[in-house]
Amino acid sequence: MARPKPITKEQCLAAMKQTRSVLAAARYLNCSYQHLKPYMQAYKDEETGLSLFELHKNQSGKGIPKFMSNSPFGKKMPSIEDVMNGKIDSNSFSPDKLKFKMVEAGYLVEECYWCGFNEKRDIDGKIPLIMFFKDSNKNNYKDGNCQLSCYNCYFIKLGNVFTEKDLESLEGHKTTYKTSDAVNLQLDDFQKEQLKKIGKFDPKVDDDPYSLVSRKK
Repeated sequence: MARPKPITKEQCLAAMKQTRSVLAAARYLNCSYQHLKPYMQAYKDEETGLSLFELHKNQSGKGIPKFMSNSPFGKKMPSIEDVMNGKIDSNSFSPDKLKFKMVEAGYLVEECYWCGFNEKRDIDGKIPLIMFFKDSNKNNYKDGNCQLSCYNCYFIKLGNVFTEKDLESLEGHKTTYKTSDAVNLQLDDFQKEQLKKIGKFDPKVDDDPYSLVSRKK
């Protein structure tokens, strides 16, 4: 199992400039709070002699928007326009939530930016689209910079969709590890019921151990 990468003092200082708490700094550095904490405790501020952790911990929540607090009134999602205009830090939210809000508000069209692909999967209605950023800045949600791409166009124009381990899992016969969680060739009961409703589920194929191999019916 790969060990987490160490975090330098320069990375901690850069995160502190962009955030208002240690937890937010961890999100900014794309690591866990538990992983970041010992590094910030070890690094000292030359002027005050205090650790970076002591300087940046914010137990009172000063300067943190109310929607980020743990109070019952702090759970409401703010306007997506405030995130897109940079008034609210996008690191405070998951990309999935922001993508959903942008589609819901009409800022993102749920189709491929390049080829227009928008076909939904029968079992759950999902469209295979990946969010990308034109300027490669994943914090820049300004209107027009954030777009959606189908898997095919993403592979051709931007980069790989699957890792080597993912492909090995999909194409090989052996069980492989360290693959993306999304790689799953088995239908669950809900998916089977959805396919039955539209007449596209064949129990003979599902029970056939050789169903992964193309064959004539």
